[in-house]
Amino acid sequence: MKAVLLDADSLGPNIDLSPIRERVDTLEVYPTSTTQQARERLAGADIVLVNKVVLDAETLTSLPSLRHICVLATGTNNIDMTCADKLGIRVDNVNAYGTASVAQHTLMLMLALANRLPLYQRDVSEGLWGKSPFFCLMDHSTLQLEGKHLVVVGQGTLGAKVAQLAEAFGMQVTFAARPGNESNDSRPALYEVLPTADVVSLHCPLTEQTHHLINADILERFKDGALLINCARGSVIDEQAALEALRQGKLGGLAVDVLPQEPPREGHALIRALSESPALNLLVTPHNAWITPEARQNIVHLTARNLDKAKEKTP
Repeated sequence: MKAVLLDADSLGPNIDLSPIRERVDTLEVYPTSTTQQARERLAGADIVLVNKVVLDAETLTSLPSLRHICVLATGTNNIDMTCADKLGIRVDNVNAYGTASVAQHTLMLMLALANRLPLYQRDVSEGLWGKSPFFCLMDHSTLQLEGKHLVVVGQGTLGAKVAQLAEAFGMQVTFAARPGNESNDSRPALYEVLPTADVVSLHCPLTEQTHHLINADILERFKDGALLINCARGSVIDEQAALEALRQGKLGGLAVDVLPQEPPREGHALIRALSESPALNLLVTPHNAWITPEARQNIVHLTARNLDKAKEKTP
């Protein structure tokens, strides 16, 4: 079997590909590829390993030997799934490879917002600590997490891990009902629990029901000063509405690890707001919650497992 890895650089440095090499006869590795390059590089390949390269219908139909697509991520939106199914091409993705990594990142964002880290870092860098009449700065009221109410949207493996870590800080955790299915869900609807939530953390997929789940109307139901964290997908929140709520003091803090367009070639309102004066309790991280070495290596191990499963089903 010939396998081709189209965008190895998306896995980052120091990744051991030997679990995959051991399961194929030949593995060709390219750091990056365009869709056009993919058509050329996949000629004669049985298996393609891909993270974000778009494999559209035109590409798939031009590759008669292709039998298996291994997506090195959870999302498969870069694959024409309908065409792959029609051509009999198996598509496997990987799930929960970065649970510990993303949960850790989520708690880091929560702790930083609760302690007003963006505000105090700006104050220190501008020399305000050195001008203080006594030994510390107390200009921004912080939030003790113990005893506070965390609402989590998304009760999958990741949401459950975030809840576990939050409970270790003594937080009370509520899982909100699945958006769009509130009438058939025993969990409370998001809009019902928002008035008592001190922190809201999003860990749900981007769907028609969750697009702009957090919008201007929903933000009005937030408890004054609540913290909002999005480690799900860009556009689960209306970023502009959330930014205005932060500026007006409705939100006590806002942190995102995702944006609607990634990378943000043309910038974004939240990125520009990082340098506003006065400073905002705002954090934007570059979709890197998942990038611990352990999580990235786990993608390889899970992909190797997908290759084994495909062999088992091959007559």
